[in-house]
Amino acid sequence: MNHKLISGMTFPDIDEAGWKVIAEKALKGADFDETLVSHTDDGIRIDPLYTRSAHPKPISRVDPAAPWRVVQRVDDPDPARANRQAIADVDGGATGLAIVFEGAPNAHGYGLPCTDEAFDRALDGVPLNRLGLRIDTHPMSRSSIDWLVASLTAKRADPARLHLSFGIDPAAIFAGTGRLRMSIEALEASMPQSLAHFFALGLPGVLLEADGRVSHNGGASAAQELGIMLASAVSHLRMFEKARQPLVYAAPHVGFAIAADQDQFVTTAKMRALRRLWQRAQEVCGIEPSPASIHAETSWRMMTARDPETNILRATIAVFAAAAGGADSISVLPHTLTHGLPDGFARRVARNTQLVLAQEAGIGFVADPSAGSGGIAHLTEALSEAAWAEFQQIEQEGGALKSLAAGAFQARVKTAAAERREALREGRRAIVGTTLYPLAEERPVATLAAESRPAPSDGTTFCETLSPRRLDEQVGEDA
Repeated sequence: MNHKLISGMTFPDIDEAGWKVIAEKALKGADFDETLVSHTDDGIRIDPLYTRSAHPKPISRVDPAAPWRVVQRVDDPDPARANRQAIADVDGGATGLAIVFEGAPNAHGYGLPCTDEAFDRALDGVPLNRLGLRIDTHPMSRSSIDWLVASLTAKRADPARLHLSFGIDPAAIFAGTGRLRMSIEALEASMPQSLAHFFALGLPGVLLEADGRVSHNGGASAAQELGIMLASAVSHLRMFEKARQPLVYAAPHVGFAIAADQDQFVTTAKMRALRRLWQRAQEVCGIEPSPASIHAETSWRMMTARDPETNILRATIAVFAAAAGGADSISVLPHTLTHGLPDGFARRVARNTQLVLAQEAGIGFVADPSAGSGGIAHLTEALSEAAWAEFQQIEQEGGALKSLAAGAFQARVKTAAAERREALREGRRAIVGTTLYPLAEERPVATLAAESRPAPSDGTTFCETLSPRRLDEQVGEDA
């Protein structure tokens, strides 16, 4: 560009009202709101134009000087094969692993056998000292603490050098499996002893997690997902308090797992809103806020069975949005998971999707790149308000577990899911590769030999399950 050509030019200032007059003229009679204004699932209005935020306050990840952790799922039912995959992932650039046991709400039919032998075999030869390690939310998450300690002791690994997350979230288990092994009262009474055991071990990292992925994949809106997560996190603080642990020391041991989908701006705003909500919750509890530790995973709900390569595009947008929103770690569901257990190629694509964005695009080296964006600031603020209202509603219903037991939260999720399904049915929403630009003929999809296993059904306390449902499965259904 020749800057001399524009150096002497001046441009008149124009306010929003003046811009709207010009925009309406360009629309040639078309309605402004119907043409240029959209709304999120929570009814949040998105205008076509926003001005820059006057005083942006950056909202960044726990360690803004470092990129997010690239986490690969260890979810093969064959422990030996899972071990080979884990080693290949670490050699290929992964900086974290997520152990997913069978029966977990987010296992999608697969997962390691839930035994200490399978756990130890899957991690054999894996260089744990330089990795982040998380145990995905599972009914046996508390037992996995002892399995991990035994494994670290045998491998002479130093727990202080790891970033650990044990993913204990009774509400996510209840919502995702529809059952608890004991009554809500017995569960709440037993948790303080488990927490005391954890602190006695002196392990670093996240113990209790507020997992929103179950709600998202079950149909929840962004505000509903954030609301149930905040309710779970606050219930965790209450459990720490019952265990006589000072909240200021306990809060850093509470983490979050959240879904990231192809709606880029909403996903970025959702990550930022979660940090604000957790900060506010801690302030209300009277403690100095610690930053939220956020693990993001790409959405199962957004994935498709038809033309599965389009899932790579969705995952790329989701990772970008989560990273820009400040996620501390991210997992990508391989694009062929809708057809079966992903093979090495699909796992490599999932891993490299993150590595390209982290190392070549440099997304992780900018702290809160959305700071100053009027549109993202508006979405963040509106989502925070809607999520806080959902959180207050859940609290009025007795907290996350009791709201789920009564079916109150599920009823609201059903309403949001029905409205989304109606938009698909009417063509107001499209799914690339399924309802828009479908392939004339589908190609074969390679997956590994593995039997999909049903979730356990035993328990003593039950609720309506928030079963994961993809949007493409709902195409053509009646609203």
